[in-house]
Amino acid sequence: MKKKILTTLLLITGILIAISCVDSKNKKSAETDTTLTDEAGDSTLYGVCGENTAMHTLELITTQGDTLTYLIDLDENSPVRGGLLAGDKLAVLGFRNADGENIATSVINLTTLLGKWASIDKQFEIMEDGTVNSAIKEETHPWTSWRVFNGRLVLNKDTFEVNTLGADSLYLENAHGIFTFKRQK
Repeated sequence: MKKKILTTLLLITGILIAISCVDSKNKKSAETDTTLTDEAGDSTLYGVCGENTAMHTLELITTQGDTLTYLIDLDENSPVRGGLLAGDKLAVLGFRNADGENIATSVINLTTLLGKWASIDKQFEIMEDGTVNSAIKEETHPWTSWRVFNGRLVLNKDTFEVNTLGADSLYLENAHGIFTFKRQK
């Protein structure tokens, strides 16, 4: 009888430990969907769009002064957000394929990203110095800083994929949904 009770208690304890491990693992992955840490390291390259940029190639002059050429697939799933104009500041993610060519997987035009944006409940301005000015003073958690980290836009600690970035629209997405903003004058 004592063995049966002990075996049952051990079994229940094992199940509870397994459930808590799975639960904490799910919480951790949900957090990493919306928050990135510096521990992972930023693999984004920053620079300026070069004059030799063409329809399917991007010339990036990095902040270190190197000139890199990336191939870009401009189909309906183009990696370019915000367009490519010589002299614009860019954040680029990519890889080198088996043929030794650089392939761009994400290009965010930082010059296009700057400016005033608004939605139904948010109004803010993305400034060149990495700050964000909120136009709504009563907002409980206004964004105050921004950066691009591993090809994603980080506003304070909220991390977003940039789905669309145009002259007048910005669509951001994270685990909480898709957020649509319109450019303000």
